[in-house]
Amino acid sequence: MRATLHDLSFTRNGKQRLTLELEGDFREQFDELSHVPLEVEIKRWRKRRSLDANAYFWVLCGKLAEKTGQSKHDIYQTIIRDIGGNCETVCVPEAGAQKLRQGWEHNGIGWVTDTMPSKLPGCVNVQLYYGSSTYDTAQTSRLVDLTIAECKAQGIETLTPTELARMKEDWRKP
Repeated sequence: MRATLHDLSFTRNGKQRLTLELEGDFREQFDELSHVPLEVEIKRWRKRRSLDANAYFWVLCGKLAEKTGQSKHDIYQTIIRDIGGNCETVCVPEAGAQKLRQGWEHNGIGWVTDTMPSKLPGCVNVQLYYGSSTYDTAQTSRLVDLTIAECKAQGIETLTPTELARMKEDWRKP
């Protein structure tokens, strides 16, 4: 939920009390959560991807699939690997690598993995790519840009630069 920090105060016993100003309606969750211990994460808000951008991406994947004979999912997974800033690399024992990969890939079709050798004996490096459902506006923009480049390389018509710029501007609006 989007919020702004409003106040930081101290209780009589020296504990800190943080007050947030929320943009959404939290009343129902408050009643449910007000008497249980919570784990809280506060991080800088970033606008999430546009659903229109996601829809356009899948239209382009469909056009590429039709032209190349590849599946939309294979095209998606290839482009996921190329956008940058969406991957973690972990070194794990070879015996556990397959279980890690299966667990990660269970999150969805965009949650792909690759392996590469490790310098540590008995270990392998596993690259864990996040699916596009987690992408912010900048990452989604790169995803669409790469897909457009693939379409152009295949002679597939896409939005004009002006139309694309207008769509991207809409992504930036809160």
